[in-house]
Amino acid sequence: MDVIFDPNRQGPGPGAAAGGVDPIKDGDQKTFMQDVVNASREVPVLVDFWATWCGPCKTLTPTLEKVVRAAGGRLRLVKIDIDKNRALVQQLTQLGLPLQSVPTVAAFWQGQILDLFQGALPESEVKKFVEGLLKAAGGQMPTADLLAEAKAAAEEGDHQGALQLFGALVQQDPENAEAFAGVARALMALEEEEQALQVLESVPAKLRDHPEIASVRSALELAAEGRKARSKLAEFEQRLRADPDDHAARIDLAVALNAAGDRDGAVDALLEAIRRDRAWNDEAARKQLLKFFEAWGFDDPASKAGRRKLSSLLFR
Repeated sequence: MDVIFDPNRQGPGPGAAAGGVDPIKDGDQKTFMQDVVNASREVPVLVDFWATWCGPCKTLTPTLEKVVRAAGGRLRLVKIDIDKNRALVQQLTQLGLPLQSVPTVAAFWQGQILDLFQGALPESEVKKFVEGLLKAAGGQMPTADLLAEAKAAAEEGDHQGALQLFGALVQQDPENAEAFAGVARALMALEEEEQALQVLESVPAKLRDHPEIASVRSALELAAEGRKARSKLAEFEQRLRADPDDHAARIDLAVALNAAGDRDGAVDALLEAIRRDRAWNDEAARKQLLKFFEAWGFDDPASKAGRRKLSSLLFR
């Protein structure tokens, strides 16, 4: 199967919102009611109060524009130069809006100020602010819709469809760890483990310790170990019949059972090893069990059941 995923391929560039309406505009005191207050009764509106002499504004405004365009018309951005609109600034200050320093960003919804922040936040924090605003307005970012659709495809076993959806999400949001993990898992399901490994290697450095990425990395490692162990399943069982305290064989047996899809059997084998000698080889059985949980996902039914059994064994 020729499955190609290129994390460096550029997706569509930023443009106007759906329908050709640009969600970003410069505002002033004459159009404030129309552009902000009235418009906010339809979609949330961010107002960027800035000044030409403000250094942080030059950093924040492009970030705001990027995040707003990514929202696909689900919110708007109006930029107000405070020096050119002093009467408006004075009026809003009297109403309690803190415009003594810029940049200040106010979020309007249903004609009222819903939230605000001051200073040049990094893009990740601006995204969180916008996501919170959209949630309060009963919506969410398009990337959240895409992530949900991709997860649904994966759960239904449509791994090719999931690959395409997760891949599209990576293009739109290249700092989304769940998107990269979803691509890698879809490739694993399509038996393209080498490409899955390449995807993990392409993950941005700041995302490499994310739990979703760590989970897929563990799953890939277990898959490789499992292929080797599965062919020796009978050998491990024979060794254990000869010596029930052969802990190395029991751990290898667990890896082989996991590779064969028997997660419950793998958990039970490791729990038995822990019960017999928890400290053996620097608690190797317990560490292997935790690696299983990480690879399966901590919300997986086998992980939940295994964690309960492990707790009962360790704290009885």
